[in-house]
Amino acid sequence: MENYKKTKIVEKPCPLPFTDLPPDIIEMKVKDGSKIRNLMGYAIGKMELDSVRQILFTGSGKAVSKTITCVEIMKRRLKELHQITKVLFKQIEEIWEPIVPEAGLDALTVKRNIPAICVLLSKDALDPQEPGYQAPGSFDAFWIKTLKAESQGQMKRKQGGGRGASSTGKHSRSAGGASGEPCAKS
Repeated sequence: MENYKKTKIVEKPCPLPFTDLPPDIIEMKVKDGSKIRNLMGYAIGKMELDSVRQILFTGSGKAVSKTITCVEIMKRRLKELHQITKVLFKQIEEIWEPIVPEAGLDALTVKRNIPAICVLLSKDALDPQEPGYQAPGSFDAFWIKTLKAESQGQMKRKQGGGRGASSTGKHSRSAGGASGEPCAKS
């Protein structure tokens, strides 16, 4: 590819994975360069209005993690939001042109599938049987359960019953592999 340069990227339109969305739904299209402060200022301002009942966050590629961050901020700021998350792939085409056209090389088209995410947040109840559904406040239950499991694991380690304890109850350390031999230096 050293004889080519990327000249164009074409994103294929991808239908939204949700049916029955209101025509005036606010869609927050999160891009890699989007500022979270700007996105959240607009989205929270709209969702605080009584007339706005749902908002849709979408992002693809490097923007997936930023999209999730925006959704989590929104759920913590505005309690009682129902959520449905859909993960999909979006197809893009990259057009590569030869650097030296006289070399007899043809233009290349590279098709790639990149990950994308769509998250619907709603003040109204959504179908709990829908795959990807999260009830309001369900993240609190998950974190409470996780923290409880971690604290139990720490208590076991303090009592000497954790991993790495030998039959005598003392911890053994080895600088080498499974046989206890030191690692060879290269």
